[in-house]
Parts: sequence; C-alpha cells; structure tokens
Amino acid sequence: MPVPAETTYNGKPLSQLFAEERSGWSGYVEWEKYPEKKALAREILKTHTFPHPPEFQFVPLPDTNPVLIGYRWKDYHKALGLQSIVNYSWEVVQKEKPDLIHLLDFPYNGETTRDQLLEGKITDNMHHFVRNHGGVPAIEEDAFELEIGGLVNNPVKLSLKDLKDPSKFPQCEVTVTLQCSGTRRIEQIREYPGDGDELINAPWGEGAIGTAVYRGVPLKKVLKRACGGVLPECQHLEFIGGDTYFKKGNVFNYAVSVPYRKVRMNEEVILAWEMNGKPLPKIHGAPLRLVVTGYIGARSCKWVYQINALAEPSMGPVQSQEYLYYTSQLGKQNVKYSNGFSIQQMPVSSAIISPVDKSVIVHDGSIELKGWGYSGGGNWVERVEVSPDGGHVWYAVQPEDMTEKHYHAWRLWKIKLPVDAEGWLEFCVRTWDSSNNTEPTFVRSAWNWDLHVTSSCHRIKIYSVNKTRPATAKRLEELRARGESIEPLTRPLEYTIEGQDEYLTACKNYPREPLS
Repeated sequence: MPVPAETTYNGKPLSQLFAEERSGWSGYVEWEKYPEKKALAREILKTHTFPHPPEFQFVPLPDTNPVLIGYRWKDYHKALGLQSIVNYSWEVVQKEKPDLIHLLDFPYNGETTRDQLLEGKITDNMHHFVRNHGGVPAIEEDAFELEIGGLVNNPVKLSLKDLKDPSKFPQCEVTVTLQCSGTRRIEQIREYPGDGDELINAPWGEGAIGTAVYRGVPLKKVLKRACGGVLPECQHLEFIGGDTYFKKGNVFNYAVSVPYRKVRMNEEVILAWEMNGKPLPKIHGAPLRLVVTGYIGARSCKWVYQINALAEPSMGPVQSQEYLYYTSQLGKQNVKYSNGFSIQQMPVSSAIISPVDKSVIVHDGSIELKGWGYSGGGNWVERVEVSPDGGHVWYAVQPEDMTEKHYHAWRLWKIKLPVDAEGWLEFCVRTWDSSNNTEPTFVRSAWNWDLHVTSSCHRIKIYSVNKTRPATAKRLEELRARGESIEPLTRPLEYTIEGQDEYLTACKNYPREPLS
C-alpha cells in the first residue's frame, strides 16, 4: 500500500516548517520565540475552511461518550501537520482517564462522574477532571528544562532534578481543590444560552472539580533562591505551557499569568511534579505544572516550561481575551475583551451530587442528600445549608457530616432532611465561607455571556413519595403485590386505581356539585 505524500506548503513539508526542535519533547512546538513561524502558520490557516463549533445550547446534548467532538481544533492541527498530537492525546485519555465523562474529545475535557466525586475528600488521579486547551505533549523528565526570565535579577534554566533537590529548594505538600470556571455551566445554558467560543465552552455539570495533594516547590522560593528575586517593576508572573493553542486564526503556546502578590504567599503557587503521592500524570501536565490555589483552574498551567516576570498581565489570549466576566447586558451585540474583568479567584459555590435531578424518592419522612462545597481565594467552607422548599427554610449540615477544613480545598457533606410533603419538591444548597460570602439565589443572578462561574444555589427537583402516609403506603403495597414499581413515574398504572363502590361512597360523602 503506497504511503501518502507528506503535506507541503510552498514546496516545503509541514514537518520541517513546524518541527519538534527539542530532543525528548514530543508533541511540543515552540511558537512564542518565533514570530515568523507564527506568521507562517497564520498564512496556512487562512488557506483552509474550518467547521463551525457544534451547536449544543439550543439543541439537546448528544447521548454519547464522547459527548462532543472537537472537529475544528483537530482540523487546526491537521492543517499545520500536527495530527500526531491529536492521536497521541486520545491515546493518553484512554490510558489515564478511561472512566470519565468525555465531554469533549479534543482538546480533552473530561468530567468526573457523581459516584467518583463522592468516593472521598481526595479525588483519585484517574477520576480527577481534566480541562485541557490543547494536545498533550510527551516530555521526558531527564530532558525537561524550566526557563525563568523577564524582570528577575538572574535569568536561569533549571532541570527537574534541580527543582527536586531539597538542598536547593524546600519542598511542600498542599491539599488543593482545582475547579474549572465553567463548573455547572449547563445550568446557565439550559436557562439562557451564551457564547459558544471556538474552543467550545464545554457544557460542564457538577463534576468539573477535584481535590488532590500536590507535592512540589513554592514558586516564591525558586524565584528567590535561583533568580535572586524579582525586579521592583515585576507585578505579574506569566506561565507558558507546552501545548499549542489557537485563537482567531493565530497560533500560540498556552500562556496565562497571576499577580506577583499571589506568588508572594508562600505555598499558594507551587511548581508540582507529584499528585496524590504519584508522579504527575501526563494529562495533568507531567513532568511539571503550576498549581495556583484558590484561582480558576486555567491559571494552573500544565507542561510549564517558561516563566516570565512581567510588569503587566500576560497578553496571551487565554489571559487577555478569555475567562472574562461580563455584565448580563453584554453579549454578542456589544461584548469586547476590554469590557469584562479577568476571573482569578473562585467564588463560593456548592452542588448537590446525590440524589440526581428528577429522581423519584420513596422515603419514610426524610431524604438524604450529599454534595460538595468550596470557596477560593484562601476562604474555607464554614457552613453548608440545604433547603427542601426552594430556598425558604434552610437546614445546616452538622460539622461531623462534613470533611475536614482546608485553606484551599472543598468539603464534602451529607444531610438527612425531614420531608413530609409529596409530589415535586425543589431542593437547593448554599455554602457560607470564612469571609461570610454565600451564593446568589438564582442562576439568572450569575448569568454572563461567557457562561463562567455558575455560583448560584444549585437546585434539583425531586418527586417525593412519603410512605409514612397511609394512602401512599397502601398504593405502594398494591404495586408490590403486583410485582410493579412506582417507576417509571409517567407510566400509567395497568389496573383500576379505585373501585366503583369506593368512588360512589366518596362522592356521596363529599359531593362534587354544590347543594344549591
């Protein structure tokens, strides 16, 4: 079978135009140091027509896994001869994340299932959610090098061996909840659709969150000991990752930044190589990533290979053009990059994980609910409250029914609520953090064009069947005797639900028509 000819541009193979230039760094292309290479990529992309992102906000989500297919992002890579990155990334997904909800196949967005979320305070590496913005590079640990430059006293290059040497840099372990700013986005989409974004603003549910124990070194210590500190002009630290990113026909390496004041907090920004006592998985940024506590997950740059000390925030599109929070009157008709503010610290939020929305619950006067509560910016969860009536009466979760407090991690919770009423009931949850912050009551209050930070009270509807009520107990016994169930709720009963004598007696005692 003949081997297909390699794609060329102006007579040159794409594999030469966009070659991997570092030994031991597969799937990584350096863009930021070569403006001419970025310009050539832009020229090539202009010669192609790419598919629109899939519509999933005004139509039902596909009942498939993967849920959505990243045709556009795949075609971007293919146009530049980078198809191997797409193929390798999916191989990593199948090996490291086989059991997640594959919300988007490329770049990979994987959501933790409800059962996996409730397994414990620490999320297993295989079950921790993933929100990637590009393909997964394969970087060998011995070949890895971190470059730190910009507004520092001494620019340096450090190997991973250097960073792991405790005689050079003090190590730390920090328990951290990372959360995508799109967590619970599906609630905004269902009520009020918004921006689709060319990368796809994924329709996350409650599982774009996870907690792990990360081991590494505080970036503050590395800047001080290796670089002799930063210059007075330094106000921000930019992180550049090894994945390729596209925006409006241009190509970049992934780049974000955080304020230097955040880095100065000793263990709030760390360079991590270990996750839950094991080497960092490839899909989570191996061999080295940033972990920025209390901030949106997008700032915790994976595959970080360069750090720049800057006077201003990064101009990378992920920092300057995305993860922006707009008012509710800004949208496709008038939105700009400059009229939204940059999302950094995560607000207080929570979710009911069990039972699921639209469940039919047969109970004896109480219903147990389970979920998570979280707050960013170093605020910890103090109280979780759950309401069985849509938000009028609230019950506090008892301290013994919540996991331990951490400065930068969630608390899982459970509560048994007294429930007498039957039929459809609306349950909701809110969290209070250590700064007395809590959540907006309704999703409308949190809606924004980019559909970020769904921090309103999480709501579910449950059909209550209270078997302590005599009539309900009688009906359930009838069903049991016939080998039937109350579910499916909407399926009609196959037998007469009331005899004629019983019906006539009731109508005689309580006539349907007035006497006169």
